Amino acid sequence: MTAMKDLKPQHFEWEVDGTIARIRLSRPERKNPLTFESYAELRDTFRALTYADDIDVVVFLPNGGNFCSGGDVHDIIGPLTGMDMKGLLNFTRMTGDLVKAMLNCGKPIISAVDGVAVGAGAIITMASDIRIATPEAKTAFLFTKVGLAGCDMGACAMLPRLIGQGRAAELLYTGRSMSADEGERWGYYNRLVAAADLEKDAMDIASRIAAGPNFAHSITKTQLNHEWSMGLEQAIEAEAQAQAICMQTQDFHRAYHAFVAKQKPVFEGN
Repeated sequence: MTAMKDLKPQHFEWEVDGTIARIRLSRPERKNPLTFESYAELRDTFRALTYADDIDVVVFLPNGGNFCSGGDVHDIIGPLTGMDMKGLLNFTRMTGDLVKAMLNCGKPIISAVDGVAVGAGAIITMASDIRIATPEAKTAFLFTKVGLAGCDMGACAMLPRLIGQGRAAELLYTGRSMSADEGERWGYYNRLVAAADLEKDAMDIASRIAAGPNFAHSITKTQLNHEWSMGLEQAIEAEAQAQAICMQTQDFHRAYHAFVAKQKPVFEGN
């Protein structure tokens, strides 16, 4: 297994509190844009998290009052205008690989959003398992603003499942910002909290999850993602097999013995 507590990324901030990793994107003076390098380093980090036994939950946090302003205009969009088709496809596949790595890392991901979360920044929130935000959060899938289609990094597959087809279509066609209030009413955000409470609230959720049966959490995440493309009978059978696997874990036995002893179970993730 991979130990990631002492990871020292070059292109984003990484802190570990217990078994909870906190990520902040860099360059708050520019609202934390993504670059070719940060895309790749985030992708590789989430791929490695699949095999990490010292991280149970990941929390994406804002930096300097903003979450992420998307792909950097000068460092990404400018160079893309000079690439050939092969180079462009390599780039768009790499950005999609970040989403796939987040979905397949086996760790619950919480996005805590303040200020702008636009473009690829909005996609990171979309690919997270749980989203909370401040009333000042502005989320925009603004690809049409730069002459591109709304179908970026899985948005046309995932966003309609979160907020509904019509609402997703409006955001993806127009590129307009979804207000924090809209996001909460539409089910995109689990809840809104004051900016001063955002990190604490996110860490409280992460702590509750990390205290649970983390092997079973990884199974839950896998099923949440895989069952999108299953029929109901397939999903029920897949869950039967998944639950049977979880019943072989020591955490299942710990929970039973704690219940019998009228104690609170202490899970160890195995």
